[in-house]
Amino acid sequence: MQYKNKLFIDGKWLDGEGGATFDVINPASEEVITKVASAGIEDAKKAINAAEIAFESWAKVSPRDKSVILRKAYELFMDKIEHFAELITLENGKAYGDAKGEALYSAEFFRWYSEEAVRGIGQISHAPATGARIVVQYKPIGISVLVTPWNYPAAMGTRKIAPAIAAGCPVIIKPASETPLTMLELMPLLEEAGVPKGLVSVLPSRNTSKLVDHLLHDNRVRLVSFTGSTEVGRKLLKVASDQVLKTSMELGGNAPLIVFDDADMETAVDGCMVAKMRNLGEACTAANRIYVHENVAEEFKDKFSQRMGSLKVGNGLDKTVDVGPLVNAETRDKVAYFVKDAIEKGAELSVGGESIDGPGFYYPPTVLFNVPDSSECLNDEIFGPVAAIQTFKDTEDVITRANNTEYGLVAYVFTEDMKKGMQVCERLDYGMVGLNRGLVSDPAAPFGGTKQSGLGREGGHEGMLEFMEAQYISSIW
Repeated sequence: MQYKNKLFIDGKWLDGEGGATFDVINPASEEVITKVASAGIEDAKKAINAAEIAFESWAKVSPRDKSVILRKAYELFMDKIEHFAELITLENGKAYGDAKGEALYSAEFFRWYSEEAVRGIGQISHAPATGARIVVQYKPIGISVLVTPWNYPAAMGTRKIAPAIAAGCPVIIKPASETPLTMLELMPLLEEAGVPKGLVSVLPSRNTSKLVDHLLHDNRVRLVSFTGSTEVGRKLLKVASDQVLKTSMELGGNAPLIVFDDADMETAVDGCMVAKMRNLGEACTAANRIYVHENVAEEFKDKFSQRMGSLKVGNGLDKTVDVGPLVNAETRDKVAYFVKDAIEKGAELSVGGESIDGPGFYYPPTVLFNVPDSSECLNDEIFGPVAAIQTFKDTEDVITRANNTEYGLVAYVFTEDMKKGMQVCERLDYGMVGLNRGLVSDPAAPFGGTKQSGLGREGGHEGMLEFMEAQYISSIW
């Protein structure tokens, strides 16, 4: 496979400032896949200059013409789904099935926003007191900086790029240094679709802090959209305040999953498998705290552990593999620490829990039962294939426990009583809730959280409005 491994600025493939590069590692073998150019400050300046020129013309392009280009991008992406799935697996480690699911999800953002591009609809009304006409229209906000994580190398980029293009904005994307190849591979596809040069630039870099700091202090930049940890998000919010930038933050999570005693057990186990093991658990939406009613706790644990124990671990490029390696040694070691800590504090190990010899950053699917409240895995994102189960007997109690976190991204509820289910969902302080479903992400829905889990929404019509500003015109005619 030939890899795109240079910076992409103004439609050109460029070396990084001073010829700087960094290695991209295959998590399954720990071998170097390729060296990638590392962007510096001068590269950032080139990208902003190109974006400024592109913005002037792109903002004038009709919504229909934007729509046609985005639809073409979707079709071209779909033609290369297997190629992107293999590349995602290669640099991220996730199993091929997970990677193909991500690729399909990623492509769908181009299709969804090809349809939304023509729906930047404003309004006209009369002011009640004065009779003046109130005209409200939505205009593209301008140059946007996108910072994306390693866990979804394609989707976290397309979820931002597609609505920005639809809204009329140029973007500069800084992909995670663990997984820059997928985003670079997307650029020729966008070119072929008709995206003009300068509208999308990609700046992989090992000097992330300095690079992003410079971008956010250029007065031509008007928005920063970030997906990643709450810790880094807080830092970016402080930097963004210097220029009073609009911010879109999709940050950390600590998702509760609640199984009531009237839940359909097969539905609950299936849903928990998806909520916990999608993307190896390396997702902010992953079920992190699993609460099961004491009346069905043993049954759930046994069935869920059997499913987890039956998963095949190995190199994700083998299409029979269910669970690939974690992205790097740091992530694997953190997961192993969480398991060790919980067991030492009294948790019961139901399945897994033993490290796998390398090469490769592997950790087996693991189930912990009766996890003590003091266990660190309950208060931090596990970000791996480890399920931490506790029991409950009272609805009020489990709602309180579920809400007892600084995070508010997503929660999951399983019950056959839909009235109770809706009442519980409405009392959970989360931006998203899966009711009898272990998957909530959808390009047509507003993705985002409350509290320390972020600001703004991605996906849905709201996702395009993040890249626009409302302009109000008052007139009498």
